[in-house]
Amino acid sequence: MFSTVLIANRGEIALRVARSCRELGIRTVAVYSTADRDSAVVRFADEAVHIGPPPARSSYLNMPAIIEAARRTGAQAIHPGYGFLSEDPDFAEICEAHGITFIGPPPHVMQRLGDKSEARAVMAAAGLPVLPGSEGALASPVEAAEIAARIGYPVILKAVAGGGGRGMSVVRDPDELAWAYQDTRARARAVFGDERLYLERYIDDARHVEVQVLCDRHGGAVHLGERDCSAQRRHQKLVEESPAPHLPTEVRDAMCAAALRGASAVGYVGAGTFEFVVTPEHRFHLLEINCRIQVEHPVTEMVTGVDIVREQLAIAAGAPLAFGQDDVVPRGVAIECRINAEDPERGFAPTPGRLTEFVPPGGPWVRIDTHAHEGWTVGPDYDSLLAKAIVWAPDRDQAIARAERALSEFRVAGGGVHTTLGFLRRLLADPVFRAGKHSTGLVDTMTSDSAEVAPLALPEPVS
Repeated sequence: MFSTVLIANRGEIALRVARSCRELGIRTVAVYSTADRDSAVVRFADEAVHIGPPPARSSYLNMPAIIEAARRTGAQAIHPGYGFLSEDPDFAEICEAHGITFIGPPPHVMQRLGDKSEARAVMAAAGLPVLPGSEGALASPVEAAEIAARIGYPVILKAVAGGGGRGMSVVRDPDELAWAYQDTRARARAVFGDERLYLERYIDDARHVEVQVLCDRHGGAVHLGERDCSAQRRHQKLVEESPAPHLPTEVRDAMCAAALRGASAVGYVGAGTFEFVVTPEHRFHLLEINCRIQVEHPVTEMVTGVDIVREQLAIAAGAPLAFGQDDVVPRGVAIECRINAEDPERGFAPTPGRLTEFVPPGGPWVRIDTHAHEGWTVGPDYDSLLAKAIVWAPDRDQAIARAERALSEFRVAGGGVHTTLGFLRRLLADPVFRAGKHSTGLVDTMTSDSAEVAPLALPEPVS
């Protein structure tokens, strides 16, 4: 195992990684921007290194500064968390060139799967079901129109380099396609530095279900079951749960087997997530593959008892998986609610400010992953996630009740700061959600707002 790991991230995920490292006796190095000088992970880590001013491109995306921090502190490995450099094959190659282990899949695997159109082709060749759409990146809006006419509307335009629910537009009318193409391409260029797009058939009333996999360097691979992430707004997840409610066993088994088949096809190593769209008829199709740990990984940890970060570290150090598929026996139901510093009454606009009160809930089987605390300033430079409230219970009804109780106890206040706590309680109380019959369109039907609110800055790509 490594003796020192540098955590190239911030917020709750940086603290989460540091905690698993400490349990393993691994020394940790936190990196931080000026805005995060007093952050929780800086106080928790064994050493902290300043890497730049608040803008992410000058700090958490500053590869030379991060590599220099690793070399100076003797870090043998870098854990990228999620977002920022977590799925950047160039960064993984640079780590390798400097003799530093990148805790994630090999660069060539990330390269193939990071290009969403190529990943789609590779997975289709491996036998995974994909939605009808373009064979590769679109050459023009004319080509997009031709494909859309052939496969039928609605369609969805997606950024080839996209992720985290960003860089995509649903088009229902042929007259809107040309404008949507130009608009989505411009947003993809601004957020990802790559304006290429591809197109797929869009499924209304679909569910978003994903499968967590772990693969070692010795050919060992397991899945840790599935998570339902259908409670989302404009492709941004708000509530996740495991297992997916009312998913037939044969569909669940086929989906998990498909994820392992896809991972094997590309020689995947580490923790990864295969995301699927599931139709009302329970047919599933691959959406994309995330080559990193997910924001919602705690729900899987709660039902399986597997510390996914610990497994990431062991796999990166060269160890084989310590357990097989038969050893993975999910129990009960886990639900995660994301508490963001956003105002649901203003289209979920981010609301920066200083927290004057921050009191998380407690009680049995309640886990709070957070970096926030009283006196912490929620800045405009990063993602608005304040905390994740994760609960476990023997069945779904009890898990929902426990989540409602936990959210009711949560106290967050500050000058100008609004949160999604109230909206999350409304969502959990919604009869469609409680019945487990919700699709990705539920949250949008609950909101009267239809305007797209741009983030205040380029945030961590959160999935």
